[in-house]
Amino acid sequence: MTQTTPSGVTAGAGATDQAGHATNTNIPILVLGALGVVFGDIGTSPLYAFREALHAAGGSPSENEVLGLLSLIVWALTIVVTVKYVVFVLRADNKGEGGTLSLMTLASNAFAKRPAWILGLGIVGGALFLGDAIITPAISVLSAVEGLEVVEPRLTPWVVPMTVVILIGLFMVQRFGTARVSTVFGPVMAAWFLILGVTGLLHIADAPQVLMALNPAHGIEFLYTHAGMSIVVLGAVFLAVTGAEALYVDLGHFGRKPIIAAWLALVFPALLLNYFGQGAFVLSHPNEVTNPFFQMQPDWAKLPMVALATLATVIASQAVISGAYSLVRQAMHLNLLPRLEVRHTSEEVAGQIFMPQVNFLLLICVVLLVVGFRSSSALSAAYGIAVTGEMLVTAILLFIVMWRLWKWNLIVAMVVIVPLLIIDLGFFIANAAKFSQGGWVPAVVAATIAAMMTIWIWGRRRLAEKTRRDEVPLEFLVENLAKKKPTIVPGTAVFLTSDIEGAPTALLHSLKHYKVLHEHNVILTVITSDRPRVADEEKIRIDAYNDLFYRVVVTFGYIETPNIPKALALARKLGWQFDIMSTSFFLSRRSLKPSPKGGAPVFLDRIFIGLARNATDATEYFHIPTGRVVEIGTQVVI
Repeated sequence: MTQTTPSGVTAGAGATDQAGHATNTNIPILVLGALGVVFGDIGTSPLYAFREALHAAGGSPSENEVLGLLSLIVWALTIVVTVKYVVFVLRADNKGEGGTLSLMTLASNAFAKRPAWILGLGIVGGALFLGDAIITPAISVLSAVEGLEVVEPRLTPWVVPMTVVILIGLFMVQRFGTARVSTVFGPVMAAWFLILGVTGLLHIADAPQVLMALNPAHGIEFLYTHAGMSIVVLGAVFLAVTGAEALYVDLGHFGRKPIIAAWLALVFPALLLNYFGQGAFVLSHPNEVTNPFFQMQPDWAKLPMVALATLATVIASQAVISGAYSLVRQAMHLNLLPRLEVRHTSEEVAGQIFMPQVNFLLLICVVLLVVGFRSSSALSAAYGIAVTGEMLVTAILLFIVMWRLWKWNLIVAMVVIVPLLIIDLGFFIANAAKFSQGGWVPAVVAATIAAMMTIWIWGRRRLAEKTRRDEVPLEFLVENLAKKKPTIVPGTAVFLTSDIEGAPTALLHSLKHYKVLHEHNVILTVITSDRPRVADEEKIRIDAYNDLFYRVVVTFGYIETPNIPKALALARKLGWQFDIMSTSFFLSRRSLKPSPKGGAPVFLDRIFIGLARNATDATEYFHIPTGRVVEIGTQVVI
């Protein structure tokens, strides 16, 4: 679910409007920005995809086998990326935003009562994206640094340590943001794709018959004549399309037209030329090739190519890391995960964020993968299960959107989706075959994250039910206080509550202990919309109960940063004179305890309580000035 927007890397000045959506006013700048973010992952696949396909086929393939492998790669790129994502998936935007959670929201909106199974698909898709996020930096950077083995075999023992150092450095600089360095991402990746195309084109002349691989019959024939190894080969071929989901994930940041233009005009042709060049090099140098991407470079260019490849893989990794931040933030706003600390690293670009807890966990997982697997060939076995699983989820949700939301004829929707589902399922089965060789890693990570999301949703519902049983109806309390007023003190009190109907716990305890009431009392509820962004004029709703009490509902989009003071400032347009310096915010801090009786297993209670305790404080999460907050503690047994 890479799934989220924006990616955290700016596309350039003037690329987005005030709401943060991509505009089409400067297509070249957006195309350049998309090259640096959207296509980093798929753009570095030539480093290892064809090599692993060769290894899966036996290492010394014949001409027919090379043509078969190239044909499978060419048509995988054509069908999975160009047809599925460019033609269909990019059209399924939620108010301009893409990604698994956006698609889940669209599919949910197609039903009057949102089905739980669609929420389940969204959870699985998001979890699989995060499972993939730990593999991409590891395999990308490691495969680039392995080019040193071609330049100087004696450097082989240093490949893993150098990779670890580069990755640690990459994660360490995340806290400073990418605003400054991101301006070079696009030009560097543009140069990378041009060099990919040129180096491939130069070698096609060595064996021009590789162009026959454009005929899909070669791929079909290979699978038919090599049925025993076809599953393994398909698992390797799929490496060529990993990163395709980024086209949809970053839709909101760059827009559909720039992404399509970048893919069709430069990325797709460059990838095809490079794969054809690698195939031609293998045919012209039989029995000598172990790493065709680097071996086909002239001697003088090998070291510069290693340096450029390393830089390209760092850029690709940066995009995945930023995408993980954005996905987790979306999940938090949709109440799929507890609140985590979010730091903004740019005053101009809302998507530039840093999440310390997520960054630390990613770093640990990525370094352990590099040290544990020690080569990109070994890591390739772990790559694919999460991505193919996410692509399957995307296809299923897309079918729901086509049929229920776009009102396509059921037969037409099935004619489009079923072939794509069969291809995705074939790749998923091929990658599942590598489960014992390392595919279990992203699967375990995804399963753990999905379990955490499920437990968090379950715990929140159980806590809400428990709280609702013990609360006092708000209207009943307001009517009684209007009849029998306690001591009134000047100022405004804002009571935060997630329950629109019940009286906030903080209000009840304040009355119980202080015996006073402010002259203005605001019952504030924050709601997350199923839209990515909410216009300022729609953010605030104010209802007056009487002279003492007001109900204020603030609505944020699911990718927006909840900032209560800024939102309340908008209320001035509606006639409420809000002064932050004369306002106190009352928050209820719950201390959760597992029930000794409990209807659920104790370990579920304890996991939920652990997640709740590690959640970011509401004061920081909602950007409330700490000097204006009064916290009142309560103990709740769940």
